[in-house]
Amino acid sequence: MEIKRDRYLRQLIDSRQNGFIKVVTGIRRCGKSYLLNVLFYHYLLDDGVANDHIIRIDLEDRMNKELRNPDSMLHYVHDRIKDNELYYIIIDEVQLMDEFVDVLNSFRHIENADTYVTGSNSHFLSSDIPTEFRGRGETIHVNPLSFSEFFLAKSGDKQDAWREYYTYGGLPLVQSFNTEQKKINYLKNLFETVYLADIIERHNVKNENEMRELVLIMASSIGAPCNPTKLSNTFKSVKNVKIGSQTISKYLDYLSESFLLNKAIRYDIKGKKYINTLSKYYFSDIGLRNAILDMRQQEETHIMENIIYNELIVRGYSVDVGMVEIKKPDKEGKWMRIQLEVDFIATLGSKKYYIQSTLSIPDREKEIQESRSLTHINDSFKKIIVVKDHIMPRRNEEGILTIGLFDFLLDENSLDI
Repeated sequence: MEIKRDRYLRQLIDSRQNGFIKVVTGIRRCGKSYLLNVLFYHYLLDDGVANDHIIRIDLEDRMNKELRNPDSMLHYVHDRIKDNELYYIIIDEVQLMDEFVDVLNSFRHIENADTYVTGSNSHFLSSDIPTEFRGRGETIHVNPLSFSEFFLAKSGDKQDAWREYYTYGGLPLVQSFNTEQKKINYLKNLFETVYLADIIERHNVKNENEMRELVLIMASSIGAPCNPTKLSNTFKSVKNVKIGSQTISKYLDYLSESFLLNKAIRYDIKGKKYINTLSKYYFSDIGLRNAILDMRQQEETHIMENIIYNELIVRGYSVDVGMVEIKKPDKEGKWMRIQLEVDFIATLGSKKYYIQSTLSIPDREKEIQESRSLTHINDSFKKIIVVKDHIMPRRNEEGILTIGLFDFLLDENSLDI
């Protein structure tokens, strides 16, 4: 199956010769190496760059073990730069090299070199890049395959592709297995031996069972509002295990830093402020989530919500969970405060969208229910409901747009319909 990552390839192309160290980040096995060593490499060749002016090094390859030494790496690269033409340095799994930050900063002093790296130390390769590279590092974050990328490579019927995608997710290598059991085994093994093991080793987690149980709880409650205190109480009541909220908070940070989970913070739309009491967490790959649960709890409504969240992230939006507070009289006529939820607030520059996710709107009553929070938002930003139903896009009298899931996922400009 030929996989195109045009969005990320374009980012690499646009970043050529900008003086920055390009750091390709993302969850393990999402296709970072393929992007650099296949797609970008062949783009450079097709663009007329000579092969001997592309210095590619895979530090995970035992043959390159000696290049994990920083001085050996510096000498190796300098020895291959023979003229004043531009050279491209591409290093895979750069964290395997000692003192790699110093080495990469040294590459910046080579006037005719343009450097690109991938790595698995997610903490360094996300928040610390601007500091470590003295403001001269650029992050290109790669996600698992979006549904549109998956469908483009898979082709065929949309419904069949959707069923496979929401079951096995978008990690590229999953598609190479030809049986259900092989796909499931790959995902389960990947979680245990790569993601979980990586987190435990990097952060020296003492109690592996606590971390594993936390991931199970998060997997079984995607999109549910939670916080460390609430999760601590869940451990105590359901698992009969005492684990403090501070420990859970650290574990959640570890899971987010590894790109396994993404956090969406609640935002008070009328009050225009963030509410840190409760947040929502979504899995960056839904197939991993399903495998963690042994393929149980595949509720399409929650999975669809997670996939919509991921799609917004892929498109570059900052995504929050919205809250609208209204006043309503009770049976006795007393006014009470009610909090209504907006699934997502998607923001990119001056653009903002309020988005609801639902499987279907079979009647007017359901439409009113799904539109309720949106109708209480007084600003002029677009309000959208995404439904699984295969419908033509339509607007109601309040200006709320309802579009089908496939129209949303397969059209990058769907929010501007």
